[in-house]
Amino acid sequence: MAFTMYSCKECGSDLNLNPNDMFPPDFYFEAGNKGTISFAAVDADKFRFEKEDKIMPFFETLNYWGIQRKRTKIKCNSCGHLVGYIYDDGPPLTGGIGQYGFGPSQVVPRAPRYRFKTKTLLISSQT
Repeated sequence: MAFTMYSCKECGSDLNLNPNDMFPPDFYFEAGNKGTISFAAVDADKFRFEKEDKIMPFFETLNYWGIQRKRTKIKCNSCGHLVGYIYDDGPPLTGGIGQYGFGPSQVVPRAPRYRFKTKTLLISSQT
């Protein structure tokens, strides 16, 4: 039985990511999937989490001047290298189809998704 191991590309530290917690590659997310792999859970002892609250300039009208983006950076605990981000666009926590049956919305609490950039990881298989 092959076991996949994920390590930090910068320092080689094992990140203890469980392949059983990985989302399928074709699972739809609002923030996209290009060049990343996503997990439903991680070992918090292996990472440092930093909140990021950023307003990006976007001038549509005089009263509307930015898009607010809230996310959390995931950094390797050993070397501090940025390996990914946490987004709150995972599956709904309520198990329903959204508020009033109209589908997912921002009102419905969503599970966190741990999205790692594949270029920051060393992925190896062991038997």
